[in-house]
Amino acid sequence: MTMIYGTTTTPFPSPAAASPSSSVRARVPVGLPPRPLPPLRCASSSGMEPGAGTALYPLHRCKTIYLVRHAQGIHNVAGEKDFNAYKSHDLFDAQLTPLGWSQVDGLREHVKKSGLAKKIELVITSPLLRTMQTAVGVFGGENYTDGVNAPPLMVENAGHSGRRAVSSLNCPPFLAVETCREHLGVHPCDKRRSITEYRPLFPAIDFSLIENDEDVLWEPDVREANESVGLRGMKFIDWLWTREEKEIAIVSHSGFLYHTLNMYSKECHPTIRDEVGKHFANCELRSMVLVDRSMLGSDSPSFNYPGKIPAGLDLPSDVADEKHLEEAQKN
Repeated sequence: MTMIYGTTTTPFPSPAAASPSSSVRARVPVGLPPRPLPPLRCASSSGMEPGAGTALYPLHRCKTIYLVRHAQGIHNVAGEKDFNAYKSHDLFDAQLTPLGWSQVDGLREHVKKSGLAKKIELVITSPLLRTMQTAVGVFGGENYTDGVNAPPLMVENAGHSGRRAVSSLNCPPFLAVETCREHLGVHPCDKRRSITEYRPLFPAIDFSLIENDEDVLWEPDVREANESVGLRGMKFIDWLWTREEKEIAIVSHSGFLYHTLNMYSKECHPTIRDEVGKHFANCELRSMVLVDRSMLGSDSPSFNYPGKIPAGLDLPSDVADEKHLEEAQKN
């Protein structure tokens, strides 16, 4: 079972976006997660009462993830004025607005100034135009220069952005993952293009994990249920343990992030639950800690040191007390 905990990193806010839509039946098969195990509690030996909400975990069973909702898209603007606009085919695979790109620039500056840009080892993005534009704009390299022996992350004017090409140098690798998409079905803005269309626009993004070229998950008359989105999100979080990276940025969508985090925050203190489970603003970043409590993908500890090098006598005093008591009882 994976647990998610908020960190002390301050979220990067941006203007609030349109409210998420309601949903109906789902057709996305997702396996149920195992039942949670109680966290390890450590009592105090100084006479102080232990904190009921305090838990202790080995560092190598933890990952830090940086969750980002995409910047403002044309569908957010249209949907704010008229909710029925979300059903318009004119909003198919919605791209970012000029304001959205300004939000991207603001978050990029924050990521650089905070030092976060140097920590992230992998950027995972939902394979829709607005999320890939956001991911590349925030976490990508500088402006691309012709003649460089490396493909750009994004070509010039990709998705009618009016933006210069973005380099894939001096930045983490980018991986497109279908599991972290928005609610599936009904809304054309949440339907993706074919991978064949995306590859020329985002040459350095890795699309190898996406099995189908066409969008076979989106259905015109069935909207994925909220519970299904949350379970899909838990499946995605469990999948992260198959990755060796410890610091991962994830660029996704309001509905996916909201319903996923709410699956993990049900047993938290109300203050923490509100912090973890509230809706994301456009281009908001929140940092969270993942804890592996069931050996889903924990690796060996890289910072631990075995000790006793060189070897020597090191009988702990508490063990010595036990041995002394055992000898006394024998006599």
